[in-house]
Amino acid sequence: MLKFTEIGAGPPRKRAAAARSKDGREIYQAFAPAEAGTQASRCAQCGVPFCQDACPLQNNIPDWLKLAAENRLEEAYALSASTNPMPEVCGRICPQDRLCEQACVLEQSEHSAVTIGAVEKFLTDTAWERGWVAPIKPGPDRGQSIGIIGAGPAGLAAAERMRALGYAVTVYDRHDRIGGLMIYGIPSFKLDKSIMERRAARLIEGGISFKLNCNVGDDISFDTLRQQHDAVLIATGVYRPRPLGVDGQQVAIPALDYLTASNKLGLGDAVEAAAPGGQLNAGGKRVVVIGGGDTAMDCVRTAIRQNAESVICLYRRDRANMPGSLREVACAEEEGVTFEWLAQPMKLVSGKATAVEAVRMRLGPADASGRQSPVPVPGSEFVRSADMVIAALGFDPEDLPTLWRAPQLERRSNGALRVGATTLATSLPGVFAAGDVVRGASLVVWALRDGLDAANSMHAWLSERLSAASVAAE
Repeated sequence: MLKFTEIGAGPPRKRAAAARSKDGREIYQAFAPAEAGTQASRCAQCGVPFCQDACPLQNNIPDWLKLAAENRLEEAYALSASTNPMPEVCGRICPQDRLCEQACVLEQSEHSAVTIGAVEKFLTDTAWERGWVAPIKPGPDRGQSIGIIGAGPAGLAAAERMRALGYAVTVYDRHDRIGGLMIYGIPSFKLDKSIMERRAARLIEGGISFKLNCNVGDDISFDTLRQQHDAVLIATGVYRPRPLGVDGQQVAIPALDYLTASNKLGLGDAVEAAAPGGQLNAGGKRVVVIGGGDTAMDCVRTAIRQNAESVICLYRRDRANMPGSLREVACAEEEGVTFEWLAQPMKLVSGKATAVEAVRMRLGPADASGRQSPVPVPGSEFVRSADMVIAALGFDPEDLPTLWRAPQLERRSNGALRVGATTLATSLPGVFAAGDVVRGASLVVWALRDGLDAANSMHAWLSERLSAASVAAE
């Protein structure tokens, strides 16, 4: 260990931009075992592991890095998986440059961070290849059932934990595949769909039931679902796109509509609008994407792979203040995306051609988020012609109390469900909530953490009820 003084940081090699921008394959090449061990050996084995503190799952990062450096790969994987239900997913899509690797002491001391995410991905991919990923072993049957609404990261993490504790678990999802945004929102060049399909198969083999193409409120009522299960977890995520708030905003295509269509096409579904020449295909078009988060990066990079004539990303702040991963920005630039920093749309004009009327911005005082607020620069208006405009400003929660005819389900001012800070219990008895529907649009790793926390709370609540019922029976 502690070889950072003689070995430099060596992230996995990226496929050449010219080649990777023509297909949907993942862009990073796999570590060889020797490379993974060498990079893991750079860990400084800090007495206070800031990397672990910065990880929402509190992964035991220095410990499994040490095991990986010693070529004890199966033990390293087991330790990684003990706190993370989807380490191969987090290793691919977590913004490590804003979490564990940013907090790495080596990063702060100008030695460059350990490539934590790449080693995590290597360990789990190796575990799958060598048969180390154990099946779910359900505990003794407790005679109680759990209903989970949403087959995204929060719902799946909770489902696995509850099944291992001996509960009967049924997951309901409006889509036709398991994975939520990990299937339909994240492009294959970041997360190959086989990764989620493999994980989903393990959950099914572990005895978790899935009812897909099931839209709660339409196909089954929320009240019926509550009656069928001893406890319910709401893990629907957030899907309502934030509006641009400018004249002509109806011209813009919502980012999730665009990404979902592209992902479905890649999965083999017949999606006419996403096929070449369709409304949701960027092939041959001048594309403007509005936004600066990871969803915007997914859109611009997908448009490149659809052979767009040009792709511009408009973002109202500068590079340093954007919410998305800087690694994603760098990849997008390599692939041919043009960024217009400090630019905000003012109006979308449609007709024979579409145009985005925008204005240059400057950064003023910090706002509630801690970032500098963008302020328009008088007289700096400009126009960008476009054949396709995509709005990627993020997502808000749907009005579940209205959709599900459950007015007692309380929401906060931002529309997210109101839950107990530690219990994740909603205002309805036996109903819990986790993930983006509670915290707002966030990261997969936070959804996983919330799902595990919600499972622990549900288990405690159900155990107390079971105990009370036993006492009453006596």
